[in-house]
Amino acid sequence: MPTSIDWESVTREATVLLQEYVRIDTSNPPGNEAKAVEWLGQVLAAEGIAFETAESAPGRSNLIARMGPPADAVCLLNHTDVVPVEREYWNRDPFGGELADGFVYGRGTLDMKGMGIIELLTFVLLKRRGVALRRGIIFLAAADEEAGSAYGVSWIEKHRPEWLACGLVINEGAYGLTGIGGRDTPLFQIAPSEKVPFWLQLTVRGRPGHGSVPHGDNCAEHLVRALDRVAGWTQELRPTPLMLAHVEAMNAAGAMSTSGVADILKAAERSPALRARISNTISLTTMNTGIKVNVIPAVATATLDCRLLPDVDPDGFLAELKRVIDDDRVTIEVLNRFEGGESPLESEFARVVREVVADMVEGSQVVPELTSGFTDSRIYRSRGVPAYGFVPCLVQPEDLAGVHGHNERLSVDNLRLGIQVLYEVVRRLCAA
Repeated sequence: MPTSIDWESVTREATVLLQEYVRIDTSNPPGNEAKAVEWLGQVLAAEGIAFETAESAPGRSNLIARMGPPADAVCLLNHTDVVPVEREYWNRDPFGGELADGFVYGRGTLDMKGMGIIELLTFVLLKRRGVALRRGIIFLAAADEEAGSAYGVSWIEKHRPEWLACGLVINEGAYGLTGIGGRDTPLFQIAPSEKVPFWLQLTVRGRPGHGSVPHGDNCAEHLVRALDRVAGWTQELRPTPLMLAHVEAMNAAGAMSTSGVADILKAAERSPALRARISNTISLTTMNTGIKVNVIPAVATATLDCRLLPDVDPDGFLAELKRVIDDDRVTIEVLNRFEGGESPLESEFARVVREVVADMVEGSQVVPELTSGFTDSRIYRSRGVPAYGFVPCLVQPEDLAGVHGHNERLSVDNLRLGIQVLYEVVRRLCAA
């Protein structure tokens, strides 16, 4: 690690930047990512770094900055939007960017404005230090990841495809962990693949009427019966080769005590997080029907957030779902559908990460991971570009509850560690 970098100063700078970034409310919906892009542009302009922006809709914007040779570039990918908050459950202002007890608090500190700042300062430090590059580096800040990317990377793929030209993507999708299994072993995770979102809306239409005269054609009752059948549909537990490698690495690190498929299946009974990564999942997320307590409704809808293993055929899954529901009155609309993909588990990137964390964090282990959520990496993988989830921080398990939850926070120590590790990884990958 270069000794000429004043990491204390860089950490103070990163902390202030993250606080400022969190204060820009980019809750999606509606997004308002143009405000984040304007702020990022000001930071880059102050460093003399050229950048481009592209508006995908009013108030929705994306940003790219490049340096070095264009061929085989490493893309530092991040998204600027965050999920909405329920303010009444927060102990601090979710958009206050407060610094307390060594943590920056606020929506997006973990998902993923914190990683965005880590990537931004990695990019900026390489520019400041005049590092000669043998391959290019891209900083890409995209909109709308939290709602499916229609105004972000999916829009870029259609309208600015040259922005996606690169040889490697580093993105969110796998946090480093510590404190797993009661041990302090630092575990840096790399995710070469992720679950595939398949969002569905169920709709039933019926005959409205007065609530005092049930007529046997209540659409809400039809929907409830259909959802009950869906809830009873058992999904096969099936560890993929990636998850088998994950468990093997966790065992080696002393963070798990499983030995084979039978043990994994047994452990999944106690761990929703593990179960979600070895099976298709279905979550009932919204239900809407009715206009008044004494009126039988005319229409009832529900949404299902289905997440499929990367090798599952969505059409086959949908056909089986229709068989389970077994009711022609229920129509199913596909709201969002993507294809699965997997980057090579063994790669130059993974090798460099192992070397860097071994050099910088004593006793650390690198663990492959399957991301249970989805990220913009899926779009690159479908184009044949290797993309990896890699957030080089060491987060306690209880802090991960802040992702899409309440009191989200990231420690200043993790900001520093993240920048140090990512800077060195990118330097080794790209420096001449």
